Amino acid sequence: MEPQTTAPPRGRGIYLLPNLFTTGGLFAGFFAIIAASQGRYGAACIAIFVAGILDGIDGRVARLTNTQSEFGVQYDSLADLISFGMAPALVMYHWALMSMKLDGVTLGKIGWLAAFLYAACAALRLARFNSQVATVDKRWFIGLASPAAAGLMASFVWTCHELGLAGEDLRYGALAVTVVAALLMVSRLRYNSFKGSGTGPRAERVPFVALLIALGILIALWVDPPKTLLAAATLYALSGPVLWFWRRREVARAEAS
Repeated sequence: MEPQTTAPPRGRGIYLLPNLFTTGGLFAGFFAIIAASQGRYGAACIAIFVAGILDGIDGRVARLTNTQSEFGVQYDSLADLISFGMAPALVMYHWALMSMKLDGVTLGKIGWLAAFLYAACAALRLARFNSQVATVDKRWFIGLASPAAAGLMASFVWTCHELGLAGEDLRYGALAVTVVAALLMVSRLRYNSFKGSGTGPRAERVPFVALLIALGILIALWVDPPKTLLAAATLYALSGPVLWFWRRREVARAEAS
């Protein structure tokens, strides 16, 4: 009687399709860094937005094809750190913050430290999101999401570049945008996630008016992409502080009555 042989254990694989989209987003973020270092700021900003689109697709593809995995979650987070942390920080640095050295050694250091602050806050924002994803209300983001912050940074650079405005002349404005975007990411302000309410099959439903708003944004994007993206990113970034002040006002009004 021949001895029985057992098949060797199969190696643990990864799901290809969603991770391909994640890799595409990582590539776009890396390309943005290279393009910015070569002075191709328009291409760099477009690459960041491409990374944002791919970042939105990979998770939905994983859910639709039932290919979610812990590997995919961790890989997506690391790719986001490059695409929405390092890439926007370095694009802004090469375009404007590097020029802070024209005002002295100390201000030159502040320029690259502001870029580092943004990258560090993006890393902290992603770490906090990953650690709280199972416990927070999915209708809200706590702090400005890193793709939205990256969109604010990229659209600011893209719009100014398209208008022929030099980063050297706008270095203090760029410094303010960088610091504000960084601090909003690690703030406790709530931002609408546009994922509807509740759980179950109706969890991702949104009001009908959202479809009309999206249609208007698409039309505006066709007419003037950089300015439309800057307006949308700015309004969304401001929505957190505005909602916070509104809630404070309502609480104060309720306590007074």
